[in-house]
Parts: sequence; structure tokens; C-alpha cells
Amino acid sequence: MQRPYNLFIYIGPMIIDLSKVPAGQGTGYPEPFKAAVTGRSKQRVGNVAGLTNFGINLTTLAPGAQSALRHWHSHQDEFIYMVSGELTLVTEAGETLLTPGMMAGFPAGVPDGHHLINHSSAIATYLEIGDRTPGDRAEYPDDDLLAQPKDGGGYCFTHRSGAPY
Repeated sequence: MQRPYNLFIYIGPMIIDLSKVPAGQGTGYPEPFKAAVTGRSKQRVGNVAGLTNFGINLTTLAPGAQSALRHWHSHQDEFIYMVSGELTLVTEAGETLLTPGMMAGFPAGVPDGHHLINHSSAIATYLEIGDRTPGDRAEYPDDDLLAQPKDGGGYCFTHRSGAPY
């Protein structure tokens, strides 16, 4: 069965060797927000498996690091699964300690900004799963920042007024 992307041919399940998946760092955030995710790295395991409808990242947060600025999505669902360590989930309701095996979901369109912070002295890892629904917009309730959809995919960042960074 031929897949409709990148000339992949499905011959069975894609087995992923994490030691061969590059760990990306950095962010698309504009200045002055880039520093917020220092200490975060992501292995885009869903992309390696050839998945196109949703993404899966194995994300690592060093002590003191955070996953993102607190945000929520207009069209995309998000889900996380704790693999190792301890992270603090911050939402409108406050803070919740997450440990291995715990999960959290963030439905699209619910204006409850969230992110994870590693307040511990050890590295923590989690799986983040999100769909790739077109037209998504992300809002950052603590910052003068919006992520607007770009033609062809991805985001451009603007102030709440709509002025670009």
C-alpha cells in the first residue's frame, strides 16, 4: 500500500530507535519569548514514523525548564503522557504535580492556557500528542502573543493587536 507522502511504502509497523532520532531545541517564538523554553528538547517521533494526521514528540525538560508559554489552541487537541520525572502542570485552575503514568488532555477551543514546568532537580520526559487541524490559532493568556496560521502551514506570531513581531 503506497502512502500519499514522501514516497513511503508501508511494509509494516515503523520501529523507532530513539538513539537515532535527533533532539531538536529552540522555538519559533519571537524575541523576547525564546528564552522561555531554554532547556527543552523534542524528538519528533511521529514524524519519524511517517505520521501525518497528528504529531507525537518525546519531550525532555531539564531542571528549571518549561514546555512552552502558557497557551491554548482554537482547533487542535493536545494530550500529554508523563514518562519520567516530575512536572508541574499550570492551568487557569492552578498547579498540579504530574508523575510517571499520569496524563492530561486539552480539548481544542477551551480557553484554559496550560504549560509544564520542571521544578525538580532531575530531567523529566513526557509524550506530547497533538492533531494537525488546519486553521489553528494559539493564544497566550499571560503574554502579548498570538500564533496565527500561515498559508501552507505553520504559524506566524503577532501581538494581540495583530501587529507582527
